[in-house]
Amino acid sequence: MFKYYGKTAPYLFLLPAGIVLLIFFFIPFFQTIILSFQDYSNSIYNANFTGLQNYIAILHNPTFYKVMWNTLIYLIVAVPILAIIPLFLAILINQKIRGITLYKILIYLPVIVSIVVAAIAFKWLYAQDGILNYFMQLLHLPAIGWLTDPKYAIYSVIIVTVWKGLGYYMMIYLAALMSVPKELYEACDIDGAGFFRKHLTVTIPHIMPTIALVTTISSISAMKIFAEIYVMTKGGPLNSTKTIVYYIYEKAFENLDLGYASAMAVILLIVVMIFSLINIFCFERGKYNL
Repeated sequence: MFKYYGKTAPYLFLLPAGIVLLIFFFIPFFQTIILSFQDYSNSIYNANFTGLQNYIAILHNPTFYKVMWNTLIYLIVAVPILAIIPLFLAILINQKIRGITLYKILIYLPVIVSIVVAAIAFKWLYAQDGILNYFMQLLHLPAIGWLTDPKYAIYSVIIVTVWKGLGYYMMIYLAALMSVPKELYEACDIDGAGFFRKHLTVTIPHIMPTIALVTTISSISAMKIFAEIYVMTKGGPLNSTKTIVYYIYEKAFENLDLGYASAMAVILLIVVMIFSLINIFCFERGKYNL
């Protein structure tokens, strides 16, 4: 049937995906840019064109810098953990040991747990009279305000993100490890290379594109973190856990300031694009002749 369409046949297969992208990505994308130049603070039904006023107001807002700093903390703490520890887990799981399937299931189990359920469970653990503080008392240590102390709150939320993502990124690394030639490992064994030396010289160079992929995905996920914060802290205490995406939600759906929220969404898009370009330059520049 498709022989009658000639060279247009491939585009017909791409048409459904193109329509989905148009409706759910490109149209909202351009609408967000248009909204970012309008003011909805007085009325949500009668917006006023304000040009760059929303962007100027954001750059003069101390809370914006606070939430960007919190987002940066998420990146600095969560991303290295999610890029490194799953790699070690994947290497260990890839060994021939008894009960390997059970270990894979246990490590991957948090991934299939709803993030809302996980956040509620950890919120109970972090409660002032929760299990963690109970063990602190058994050790004769003072109770910690895991979610009520600004010094600990954001790191307590990061633990939930890390716990939830370890199994997911481990599976990505496991898939990449299958492509590493076993002959190279055998050559390392003949040369007398140890466990760590073998993986530093063979495994890591071969799966570097996968490491770049995991770093990029975890970075983007860290910058758009929302559910854990919404369930556990609502951005508190004292904005210590409020990230850029939660701040956008707060401005858009609680304060109904759609223009201001859209301007922050555009800024977030630019930041994500910058991180993606850094990833290409650092990890994959040879592929693109950079």
